[in-house]
Amino acid sequence: MEQFAHERDRLLRSTARGLGLASLVVSLLCLAVPGVVPLGTLLTAIPLFAVFAFCLVRLGSSGSVIWPILSMVAGLSILVLVQVPFDGDTTVAAGTSLVTLAGGGIAALAIVLTGSLPRILILATGLVASTVLVELAVPGARLISSQSATVLLGWALCATFAYWLSATVPRAARQIYSIGRAHRAERQASETEAQRRQGARLLHDTVLATLTLLAHSGVGVAPAALQQQAGDDARLLRQLRLGGTPVPQPSEHFNVEPVEESALGHTLESVKQRFGRMGLEVSWHGTGQVLLPSDVLDAFLLALAECLENVRRHAGVTDAHVTITDDETTVRAMVTDAGIGFSLDDIDSARLGFKDSVVGRLKEVGGNARLFSSPGAGTTVVLEVPR
Repeated sequence: MEQFAHERDRLLRSTARGLGLASLVVSLLCLAVPGVVPLGTLLTAIPLFAVFAFCLVRLGSSGSVIWPILSMVAGLSILVLVQVPFDGDTTVAAGTSLVTLAGGGIAALAIVLTGSLPRILILATGLVASTVLVELAVPGARLISSQSATVLLGWALCATFAYWLSATVPRAARQIYSIGRAHRAERQASETEAQRRQGARLLHDTVLATLTLLAHSGVGVAPAALQQQAGDDARLLRQLRLGGTPVPQPSEHFNVEPVEESALGHTLESVKQRFGRMGLEVSWHGTGQVLLPSDVLDAFLLALAECLENVRRHAGVTDAHVTITDDETTVRAMVTDAGIGFSLDDIDSARLGFKDSVVGRLKEVGGNARLFSSPGAGTTVVLEVPR
């Protein structure tokens, strides 16, 4: 709000300065026409115009009330000087100059004189004084001349603009703040949901997998490998309890390095070794010499490890095949097994294994996953990520 108020005040001062200087130039040019005013009067008025201009320039960069006061004194002094000795013998060009000065140059000060009661009193004084002085320059006995009406209109427009801007900016600032607060709340909710889903995937891929293995008495897994996996899970839970955010690791050797790109081949072997220790022989085909951004590599390998974990736990076989292919835009991994297979319609939608740890994880990096299986015909999963 303070920043909005500062910008509003700066805009008001700049507007007053621009309008005031423009009106001041027009007024001086009218007076400078030969024969409009005596030469002595013009030479005396020029320093007052200079003072007025200097005060307006300072007004544009300073919020002090002294500059509009000095500007108003200089402007009113010019109105008095041009009319001396007040005999009503003012030419049309001189009257035009006075109207421009009073209704434009001095009236522009109203833009910066609406912020407080003292400033409003200064505004009212300037309005009355400039209107009266312009009325004195108009011959005739009418109540109010068109020249005076023009001056009043100039003051009214400037004051109305200042009041409108002063009232509109805080209201707009409050609306922007409300929108920003709603956006921050939505972003925080999205971040919380993303962290929740990441935590669910992390626990599913580590602790829940180990507990499931223990529930089946660790069939097919060496006691040393089971002990090592349980130790890794214990360290993970300790990090979570202490408020840390550990990076998911599909094997004891795999860790996503904070670099722009990483080689796929450096991590495939570690995944193979991990599942080899747990009783699943993985045969690799295709290329491993693919560079992927670290976040894409992370999601790709974690999804791949989850597919192999599903093979080890549900397919009823001890071997699986992984084929890596790539083109100019996409890297693919096809995980196949000759296991018991299943009907896709029988998958429980509440299970996190494939839906969240594979499909959801790949979608976050612009990839996708496709699943093919039928009872007695094995299972094939195709994983795709962008290069």
